[in-house]
Amino acid sequence: MTDSDSGVRNFTDFLSRAGLKSTRQRERIVRAFFAAGRHISAEELYHQIRAQEPSIGLVTVYRTLKLLRQAGMATERKFGDTYARFDPNPADWTHHHLICTRCGKIREFQDATLRDLGAKVARSQGFTVSEQRLELYGICRDCARLDGRRATGGSRAVQGHAQPRSAP
Repeated sequence: MTDSDSGVRNFTDFLSRAGLKSTRQRERIVRAFFAAGRHISAEELYHQIRAQEPSIGLVTVYRTLKLLRQAGMATERKFGDTYARFDPNPADWTHHHLICTRCGKIREFQDATLRDLGAKVARSQGFTVSEQRLELYGICRDCARLDGRRATGGSRAVQGHAQPRSAP
């Protein structure tokens, strides 16, 4: 069973418990969301789906992502963008992000030392943590390599390198 299949099944169960309908459009959105396997904006997901399903509207994508968030199957994040991205990992999975300011690539990582340090600082201040996240912004390895090639007069194109994103 794929993540998409499991995601659709869990989402359908959530809709049923909430007294909401499971529709073909919602299923298509959920399947595409989990198949993407990365942080994705509603607009990116919409454009990806729209190619195969012209009947799906942007509002339906937003509403479905909101339901996924309510079901605890997605987390909404803003990484300095002007729009939100949705993370297909469960809301209770503590992880952090490395965000490339050049190409927009987001890489997740876990570090028990950071988790423990956050808990220690919170305890010392009498603070109860409900969520912990760290976002590190900089240049990814691929962009740094591309910069190195440009500086030495090498090829400007790197196969498979993400293109810079533009705000919607």
